[in-house]
Amino acid sequence: MTTAQTSAGSLIREWRTRRRMSQLDLATEAEISQRHLSFVESGRAAPSRDMVLHLAEQLSIPLRQRNQLLLAAGFAPRFSERPLTDATLAPAMAAVEIVLKGHEPFPALAVDRHWNLVAANAAIGPFLANVAEASLMTRPVNVLRLSLHPGGVAPRIVNLAEWRAHLLDRLKHQNDASGDPVLVELERELRTYPSGLKSGRPAPVEPNAIVHPLRLAHGNAVLSFISTITVFGTPLDVTLSELAIESFFPADEQTRTALVRLAKERAQSS
Repeated sequence: MTTAQTSAGSLIREWRTRRRMSQLDLATEAEISQRHLSFVESGRAAPSRDMVLHLAEQLSIPLRQRNQLLLAAGFAPRFSERPLTDATLAPAMAAVEIVLKGHEPFPALAVDRHWNLVAANAAIGPFLANVAEASLMTRPVNVLRLSLHPGGVAPRIVNLAEWRAHLLDRLKHQNDASGDPVLVELERELRTYPSGLKSGRPAPVEPNAIVHPLRLAHGNAVLSFISTITVFGTPLDVTLSELAIESFFPADEQTRTALVRLAKERAQSS
């Protein structure tokens, strides 16, 4: 659905529905009357630019979609969208490089809104070893496709069923939040890949587990990771708002020792 075909009111209603909010809920949060909101959604009242941005804020609409909402309401976009190579984004990209480099000897990578690889540190090697399907490494490298494709990392993920379910759940939540058609299609594709289930049911989560680990076979060892996501706190640029850094940490001492050893080997060979 394009903004040319869609009114601002119907987009607001669509996002309100996506957020599972009633008109009364949104009107209360926005501190406006339910009657006025009803008129905006039905097209009987034209929202001002400030009202569009105010409602978008209450609905936690991503910056890219806020621009689309503004266009549908007849206003110019509010948020810039620059390529990552733009000089004005240089300080932010330098910060990304500092985070990635500073996380070594543990793996970390940065991805865009479609989970395409933007940058990675030198410790990412174990994740990219023995990828059978060469096309998965052709730019842009989609890290979700690379992770779950049977010709990618999936055959080496020891707990594939659990990790696949975790990634698909994250992607579904992202789709619920953004409504991005590219991500919707990516989710459809990923769900066609082998599930890794042997008995038809996922393995039960350990009762004392605190996070979903990634357990990756590497040589004769199994590396176990937990991860965190980092985003920019107050972005005003669309591209920057969609950039995320995933940092992997060793979940056990064996993994920590292996990663430190691999880092020493890289240093000796360089």
